[in-house]
Amino acid sequence: MAADGAQDHVGGEVTSADNSDRIVLLVPHTRREGNIASANRATELLLEAGLTVRLLGDRDVPFTDNYPALASLDTVDPGPEAAKDCELVLVLGGDGTFLGAAGMAREQDVPVLGINLGHIGFLAEWEEDSLETAIRRVIDRNYKVVDRMTIDITVHDSNNDLVGESWALNEASLENIDRSGVLDAILEVDFRPVSSFGCDGVLISTPTGSTAYAFSAGGPILWPELDAILVVPNNAHALFTTPLVVAPESTVAVESLITTTYGKVVADGIRQLDMPPGSRLEVVHGHRPVRLVRLDDSPFTDRLVRKLHLPVNGWRGPVVKDDNSYSDSVTRREAH
Repeated sequence: MAADGAQDHVGGEVTSADNSDRIVLLVPHTRREGNIASANRATELLLEAGLTVRLLGDRDVPFTDNYPALASLDTVDPGPEAAKDCELVLVLGGDGTFLGAAGMAREQDVPVLGINLGHIGFLAEWEEDSLETAIRRVIDRNYKVVDRMTIDITVHDSNNDLVGESWALNEASLENIDRSGVLDAILEVDFRPVSSFGCDGVLISTPTGSTAYAFSAGGPILWPELDAILVVPNNAHALFTTPLVVAPESTVAVESLITTTYGKVVADGIRQLDMPPGSRLEVVHGHRPVRLVRLDDSPFTDRLVRKLHLPVNGWRGPVVKDDNSYSDSVTRREAH
């Protein structure tokens, strides 16, 4: 096991014969020509090393002579069985593509590796310009697997009948459908009322999701290793609208008043549940995590600065004038 509790997958030189029983599910974003070329190159490397590659069947890939490796792949239908018997799911795209693939991987307890072909790509582990390095790390089994917390979501109507249930890696977003009015809601933590307000919605997020929609709505960034549930009111008309960070064992609930407008709950921007007036949304710590492949050992702080292009230079000039001296000072501090 790694120092952070991650599971190591480290091997020496791996031959094609060693890889005959290894299967990778490929989930590429295919709306850009460059993405398809990257997917084809990744497929070439995996096939040359003797791995089996499956292609998710809903990918709209133009199988031309330019992409023979992709054209040779068997496809599998999207769904809970898509990642069965796979070593990992390889996602080539942005966070939207990653979130869609994460559900299929989670069903089979299979880790997900994201190569960012989008914009920020917070969920992705690696960037497109290092694609071949990432694939060779996979071939050599030189990676770690870490678990990321999820949330389980249920909605009951005013008669306490189940409307629906889902889960999320990033967030559950309670949203007002009727923009001519506000969604009147009561927020509860552990079955005790905290506040009531009219709002456009409420975001209930994991630490992983704190850099996504919740961040845009004014919530804090939580380090992904933290176990906690983040609650962020969205455009609430009230004096107390401060985001809350609650214990992972807590139950967070939002109850809409019977007189309010119709709403919906959107999980990770993908799965949707109805939220009729008078219904109740409950969110708890997920019973099953999403497993992520880690290739990058850099701390989350560095990833945060890099992904968001945070200004580490003050108005007086660079805080760190000499990268080497800074690295040396960090090393000395860590040694103590």
